[in-house]
Amino acid sequence: MRSTQIRSLFTDFFTSRGHQPVPSSPLIPDDPTLLLANAGMNQFKPYFLGETTPPFPRATSIQKCARTSDIDNVGRTNRHATFFEMMGNFSFGDYFKEDAIAYAWELLTAGYQLEKDKLWITVFEDDDEAEHIWRRIGVPASRIQRLGMEDNYWSMTVPGPCGPSSEIHYDRGPTFGKEGGPAIDGERYVEIWNLVFMQNIRGEGPPKRDFPILGELAAKSIDTGLGLDRLAAILQDVPNVCATDLLSPTFGTVQEIAGRACPSEGEEKVSFQVVTEHARTIAFLIADGVLPAKDGRGYILRRLMRRAIRHARLLGIDGPVLPNTTASVITNLGDVWPELASQAALIEQVVTAEEESFTRTLTQGTRLLNAAISRTRETRSATLPGETAFELADTYGFPLELTVEAAREAGLTVDEDRFATLLNEQKKRAKAHGKAKTAETLRAMDTYRELAARLPRTEFLGYRHLTAEATVTGLISGGAVATSAGEGSDVELVLDRSPFYAEAGGQIGDTGTLTLNDGTRLRITDTRYGLEGFRVHTAHVLEGELHTGSVGQAQVDAERRAGLMRSHSATHILHAVVMATLGEHARQQGSLVEPDRLRFDFAHFTALTPDQLDQIENAVNSHVLDDPEVRAWHADRAEAEAAGAIALFGEKYGECVRIVDIGDFSRELCGGTHVAHGSQVGAFRLLSESSIGANLRRVEALTGHGALTHLDTERRLINELAGLLGTRPTDAPDALRKRLAALATAQDELTRLRAAALREQATLLAGTARPSGTGRIVSRTVTGTTADELRTLAQETAARLDDPAVVILGTERDGKALLAAAITQGLHRSGIRASQVLTVAARVVGGGAGGHGPIASAGGRCPEALDQALTTAAEDAGGLLSGR
Repeated sequence: MRSTQIRSLFTDFFTSRGHQPVPSSPLIPDDPTLLLANAGMNQFKPYFLGETTPPFPRATSIQKCARTSDIDNVGRTNRHATFFEMMGNFSFGDYFKEDAIAYAWELLTAGYQLEKDKLWITVFEDDDEAEHIWRRIGVPASRIQRLGMEDNYWSMTVPGPCGPSSEIHYDRGPTFGKEGGPAIDGERYVEIWNLVFMQNIRGEGPPKRDFPILGELAAKSIDTGLGLDRLAAILQDVPNVCATDLLSPTFGTVQEIAGRACPSEGEEKVSFQVVTEHARTIAFLIADGVLPAKDGRGYILRRLMRRAIRHARLLGIDGPVLPNTTASVITNLGDVWPELASQAALIEQVVTAEEESFTRTLTQGTRLLNAAISRTRETRSATLPGETAFELADTYGFPLELTVEAAREAGLTVDEDRFATLLNEQKKRAKAHGKAKTAETLRAMDTYRELAARLPRTEFLGYRHLTAEATVTGLISGGAVATSAGEGSDVELVLDRSPFYAEAGGQIGDTGTLTLNDGTRLRITDTRYGLEGFRVHTAHVLEGELHTGSVGQAQVDAERRAGLMRSHSATHILHAVVMATLGEHARQQGSLVEPDRLRFDFAHFTALTPDQLDQIENAVNSHVLDDPEVRAWHADRAEAEAAGAIALFGEKYGECVRIVDIGDFSRELCGGTHVAHGSQVGAFRLLSESSIGANLRRVEALTGHGALTHLDTERRLINELAGLLGTRPTDAPDALRKRLAALATAQDELTRLRAAALREQATLLAGTARPSGTGRIVSRTVTGTTADELRTLAQETAARLDDPAVVILGTERDGKALLAAAITQGLHRSGIRASQVLTVAARVVGGGAGGHGPIASAGGRCPEALDQALTTAAEDAGGLLSGR
């Protein structure tokens, strides 16, 4: 059975049983506690927590998931993968264990026609009910095993919904491992479907066990996950996930690049499978908007890419491997997951650039490692320090495995225990920072949930109205739910109706005022979403006392909102122009929409040229001047996508979406506020373009009044410059170029004259030399010289004296004492250094001496001691000339 049939059968089965089919959410989740979508239930989490009322009682989905917790098992087992499609069915307080188990059994045995006697079941050790249901359905007790919390109690490894689970395993036979059931061998008895009985909420704690159970969910629910890769391997009768039709084309590409077939066992087999499997994850992550970075989800992508490249090198593949392997993923899966095809150019550019970069890293790391190995040998140690291995990995991205391998070839070991200690310390620091941040977020989320559980959602009126009568339905003061707050308090409000736009899609939240009927006045300083669909207004009580239930007039700052609308519409126009100028890959990766200014991030691989920036700015202004109509309309997600609407990376959309059209050149899914006509954007001015990460560029721009003010400032500056140059503004650049050329000529002449003057002064100073010991000494104070000129003067003077001779010069400049010493070449060849003359003298002026060979300098903060320092230096020079 092909993977397309497996997907269709699953969706059709549950749709026919009343489940609403829901498309996969992006791999970038709308959840601050997760870096990547790691389970089918992620997008339904608000329903399980009771934060949002589900629009349907049961659902089914095929969710893209990325999970690296088992990354070291990839290629070493037949079943592990970092990317997988999780087919799931969900109940939001509708049905529970009995129906979930019955559905799973029917689909596996009647739908996919798996042999009943090859299916084994595990249940949570305390779940008598689940075992009884399985027994009633016909599974004998001999094929049901009870396991503990780590195996059969599910959570997302972070605070959130959780509950006991029951897993269905398929016995692949004795060639895959030992008999005895899932508790004995996970390779033979491969887990294919996990049925989670959602009934609890977990708190902060260890990922797998011993975490606190905070309470029960409002309604018992069902979350299941059937792994497509594992089921495909069984139904297609292939040994591992890389041999299924999901990955076999990419597997073939890797073997073609390597020039040989994958062996049936050994480390080479592992490398073949790692490159294959990681290529799929890499393609999907980039397609969903993840780009390589030093931290966060970008670091996960970079780690996968570098791991795939390293394993390719272990296979002897010296040339590029990621462009071809990710291209095979796109060809194979692009029909099912169209984002792969639409982002093909971006994927190719990102993996090509990253592979080239990491190849340089490997070259640099190898050079540094070879030097470290040589130093280790010189110390006659047999162990490369863990600090060295950690620096190579942490600073240069050089994998520990390569360090160990190279050290082994050199007859050395690596102090891996010390490396592990340093790595663990780094992780603890990062975790402590993240834990504090997460704890703060969770405390706020708990408060929001408390309010959201009993309050209706705010009705947003801000598309049409900037004022509205509103009632204060909820109040948070000091981080806790409250019923009142006094004058001077900083609070968070929930209103029944609101004209204030909550920060989303890059557009910052509205500000304004709330004037209550009893005279109490509040300044609204921000508006944002506390939870999905739950609008929170941050406010300061200016006057009076605030109470829940109070009624008053909410007023948005109209001028500020107008600036935001200009910037948001300009951002859409800019997005369309950037893609038209640079290519479809240059899609928005992030934005910040502020009053009369914007920041726009997009995928691209080189800095934009001045001509490209001018072209983009001119095109945006041209669109604005054409005065296109700005129109917002609603449609279901499929209709919007069919109409060509652009969905932004990482944004979460429901089934009914809002589309914003600007003329016939821009169509995006967007919930933000916009102008009615393009000309209302006003002027548009690009300020800067820069890199903010690998393959990621940023432009900043001004709109409306901000752009006009900036243009006016530039006009005043050019007029002032023209006035200083005594010319017209249009002639100022040429006039300035002429002045600069004349200045450069004058500076060259001044330098020439100064050098001649120094040579003449050196001749005069050489004439003041006095005998000392076997040679001669010049020790004088000079004026009007810089530190560099003082050194030059000392050298020129010494060049005019017969060996052996010493020149010591001093000057005062900017409140400091400066000294320079030069010795003739004969003294230098005899092993004497000029710095020996100044060592003590430098301390006299309160400083230190430096320099190598025949010239040295010193400086100190005590210019009043300059004469004494020259005397001291002359005495030391005399000692050198006398052989003392």
